Amino acid sequence: MPLASSIDGGLYTWVARLAQHSPAALDSAVRAWSDYGLSLFALLMLVSWWRSRSASPARTAMALCAPLAVVAAFLVNDLVKSFFHEQRPCRTLHVVTVEACPALGDWSFPSNHAAIAAAAATAIWLTDRRLGAIAIPAAVLMAASRVWIGVHYPHDVLIGLVTGALVAWPLMVAARRGGPAAVVRLRKSPLRPLVTVR
Repeated sequence: MPLASSIDGGLYTWVARLAQHSPAALDSAVRAWSDYGLSLFALLMLVSWWRSRSASPARTAMALCAPLAVVAAFLVNDLVKSFFHEQRPCRTLHVVTVEACPALGDWSFPSNHAAIAAAAATAIWLTDRRLGAIAIPAAVLMAASRVWIGVHYPHDVLIGLVTGALVAWPLMVAARRGGPAAVVRLRKSPLRPLVTVR
């Protein structure tokens, strides 16, 4: 038995069988969220930036840094993924899954979707608590959906969430501390509509 499946293969199998016996409409909804739900985080980051233009320079700097934090989290997570080379559970365990199994060589651990969602949720929450109250549960749901459709073990998404948050948090703190001066300068430049409503 592969090491990955010995960690939480039983839980993965239980979820896959639950999904198999669930209403087709539920599976379709979870699949759609899993495939396209990351666009919600892009929208929330856009709204966060728009709202930050009338806020403090620190908040504006954090809103501008949020996409960079997400990209950094993806790159770090993908580096970890390439190091471990964990096969997808849908290739190592005999279960019927909601989503077709990704190709061989598309590694499972940690989950990129979970890392991206967690990084975005962390950045949004640190910038705008109201939007963060939407983003954080959405990130958890994104992670759960990846297990439900059968493409990740639970530990894949858990570590993906942790990785995304741990990468985004210090970058956002750095933006809050070091970014305001740059925002103040931008507010006096032709680019000021990007960082202020005035």
